[in-house]
Amino acid sequence: MKSLPTDPQRSPNLQLSLLRIGVPVFLLAIAFSVFAVETDGVAPSPDWVQLLLGLFGGLALFLGGLQLLSEGMKKAAGQALKTVLAKLTTNRFTGALTGAFVTGVLNSSTVTTLLVVGFISAGFMTLAQSVGVIMGANIGSTVTAQLLAFNLSAYSLGPVAIGFFMMFSAKREKVKYYGMMIMGIGLVFYGMGLMSSGMTPLRSYEPFLVILKGLENPLAGIAAGALFTAIVQSSAATVGIAIAMASEGLLALPAGIALALGANIGTAATTAFMGILSSKSAEATRASVVHVAFNVLGTLIWLPVIWLLVDLSVWISPASPELQGAAKAAAEVPRQIANANTLFNVLNTVLFIGFTGWFAKMAERLVPERELPPGVIVQPKYLDDAALEAPSVALQAVRLELGRVGEITLNMLRDVGPALRDGDLALIEDIARRDDEVDILEAEIFRYLGKIRMAHLTQEESAEMQQLMVATDNIENLADVIETDIVALSHKRAKIKAASEGETQALLVELYFSTVKSVELAVQAIRDNDQLAAGSVMKMKDTFREQSERLLERKATLLAAEDPDYLDLVRLQMSFVDQMRRIYTLAKRIAKVALPAAIAQKD
Repeated sequence: MKSLPTDPQRSPNLQLSLLRIGVPVFLLAIAFSVFAVETDGVAPSPDWVQLLLGLFGGLALFLGGLQLLSEGMKKAAGQALKTVLAKLTTNRFTGALTGAFVTGVLNSSTVTTLLVVGFISAGFMTLAQSVGVIMGANIGSTVTAQLLAFNLSAYSLGPVAIGFFMMFSAKREKVKYYGMMIMGIGLVFYGMGLMSSGMTPLRSYEPFLVILKGLENPLAGIAAGALFTAIVQSSAATVGIAIAMASEGLLALPAGIALALGANIGTAATTAFMGILSSKSAEATRASVVHVAFNVLGTLIWLPVIWLLVDLSVWISPASPELQGAAKAAAEVPRQIANANTLFNVLNTVLFIGFTGWFAKMAERLVPERELPPGVIVQPKYLDDAALEAPSVALQAVRLELGRVGEITLNMLRDVGPALRDGDLALIEDIARRDDEVDILEAEIFRYLGKIRMAHLTQEESAEMQQLMVATDNIENLADVIETDIVALSHKRAKIKAASEGETQALLVELYFSTVKSVELAVQAIRDNDQLAAGSVMKMKDTFREQSERLLERKATLLAAEDPDYLDLVRLQMSFVDQMRRIYTLAKRIAKVALPAAIAQKD
């Protein structure tokens, strides 16, 4: 078995997470410092060192908390949510509801989109059905903003402490993941509190207030929200900062809504840009195109009537009539911004849900199927680096690619029969050539599994990865048996003039078709994680024994023949029986991967 490449350094996912937090904070700190220098002397300045420490330290904790929350949710519920997505997306309406639910739980519309891409590639879902899920994902992404509007920063250290002790003292993995989620929630609210208190001195800083006043212009607010979201790569962070500023009485509702609308565009555009750079599949790019088109069109529709969104959010939000002035705004506007963000996405989904087919056709027209580069025999179809963000999704991608390799190998075996029957040397050479495709894809699968291993895997995910390694190795060995041994037998058979005896020929054909069936079931078992198919492969053991014994009995009779040419044919046929039995043994090893360990060990 081939070993995975090792890397003693940290996980690339962790490095990416640190970059997502560190780079935006660094760039924004520089921008704020420049702003402070340029406005020095224009108005009484706050303590910029303390302000920057509070604002950007809070932002770092906020983004780190979001990352921890998302990781915990993916690990605790990723497999279950994947099943929900597969079963509840039969039409556009249930698809939208499912997308909203899954994204609300995972706290990431990007992960939901990656799951959707995997199902499109597997044929479980059409692109038109996926549009509904993507629309619903936008609704689910507003859950974080709704939580932030409660302003629970005063109690945030409690969840941080509880989550920390759960993570480092619990023995069960599930409890640790729940601890990650709880600690992440606490850090999100604690970061919000730091940002909010850090911006308190800006209440009386006139240059900053002028800038915020300018954001009430819808175009300026949307552009600022989109730009900031592109920098921090999190719409929740943009809306969270808007809510934090509103809770200090700094941000008016129209400006907050404009920032939220821009955040929707920024997150879709960033996801699309990263997807186009990292993705090799047309399906992933199409899903990103749908996401961008939906958010941009939705924003353009609301732009002329943004006042209506302001009125609706005020109407559905709780009021504080006992307060006046800045205190009243600080109490009411945060919830109004969160509600406007949810309203925007819900109403857009209602408006566009009837046009999912149009969105799908537009994406297919803009993003055609990708052709192989010149000189490339084959390349992976499902091994998308974007899926590494969620290991359970990446492992599903490996299953799909492994199923594709299995189909290539199965078709090689299916062509062996006609090639032997007709003595077709051209077909025999084509069978041998296809083993190169298997070898290339096998190497790519092992490389991808190496990337998955560098992520933080659950015990279940680690076990699944090991099983997929075993299956990959056995499929490649099976293809080698066909390419080396079966092809060699085919060449020898073409040189023998003797005809096979009728009953022996019938037994050989029967054994051959049983072998083909066992490989078909093994490929189905590994691709779909199908225990019934795997069990069927195991049950064929008695059939193979009976068919082999009948052929061995024939061998004893036929070896008495005096014709040397006929004796060569008999020996070749017995070699063929041995190779069929080897292939069935490998098929059993592949199928065992889909069986529970206790059952697999019995066979």
